[in-house]
Amino acid sequence: MALSIHRHQHRVTYADCTVGNHVYHGRYLELLEAARGEFFRHLGVTFLDWQNRQLIFPVVECRLRFRTPARYDDVLTIDTWLSEARKVRLIFCYRLANQNGQRVLDAETVHLATNLEDKMTRLPAELLGRLAPYVQAAEVAPRSE
Repeated sequence: MALSIHRHQHRVTYADCTVGNHVYHGRYLELLEAARGEFFRHLGVTFLDWQNRQLIFPVVECRLRFRTPARYDDVLTIDTWLSEARKVRLIFCYRLANQNGQRVLDAETVHLATNLEDKMTRLPAELLGRLAPYVQAAEVAPRSE
């Protein structure tokens, strides 16, 4: 079965940028959060739906590899998939590219499933089933080239 990838687009706003007209490095984490939120919405059960079921997915680790600067008014495509979804862990992978197809960023975020009291909780079978088409065992965004 071919890997499914969720695709989200974001037009870079002036507020995203530094005085030097490139996206501020910390802003990328917000873009990844927006892409994850849209990914879950696409799956049919939002983060709020899971929270109402007493399940949240805090970020416990992240990795960003900057490739080329994104600038004001660029249209970024954020591809999202998972390299792991098992037990209590989700590892999301991202690839951001601009409208010219240039890779802007490769990223990875590691999440633990917890209840609202921060106690780790196994991922529900329903969620694992929804995520299955987007999980690829090997990391697609390499750490180095």
